Amino acid sequence: MEIELIGENAVDMLVPIIGMLTPVFIIWVIYYYTTKSDKEKYGAMVSIAKNLQNPSDVKELLESFKEEVKKPVDYRKSGFITMFVGLGLLIFGSMISVDFLMGAGLFVMCIGLGSLVAGYVYPNEGGEIDDAVQKYEDG
Repeated sequence: MEIELIGENAVDMLVPIIGMLTPVFIIWVIYYYTTKSDKEKYGAMVSIAKNLQNPSDVKELLESFKEEVKKPVDYRKSGFITMFVGLGLLIFGSMISVDFLMGAGLFVMCIGLGSLVAGYVYPNEGGEIDDAVQKYEDG
């Protein structure tokens, strides 16, 4: 008894395989280039440190490669920007009569509103946190 697949050829079988392997390939490319830049940066640092004679020079070298301290994300600013992007999508969708763009605009505006509210609920600056703690302790 032989089972025959109707309409199955090589192209029909390759499409789902390529679809499953594409995200794996994209992740590999991102990982490769991310680690490549780290290897180049730290590899150069190690080779320079090996050639230095004075140990204090190594400390100075390491200090020069330190990354800047990142400021916390200002959710109020990003929320405002996101809300206006959503408003732009909404207006654009209403001008060309595309319901999908109008819905996407409303969705993006809601995300921006949520981010804006989060910016006020969760303060990120040191002074704002101190003020919030002081208000809580006072009553």
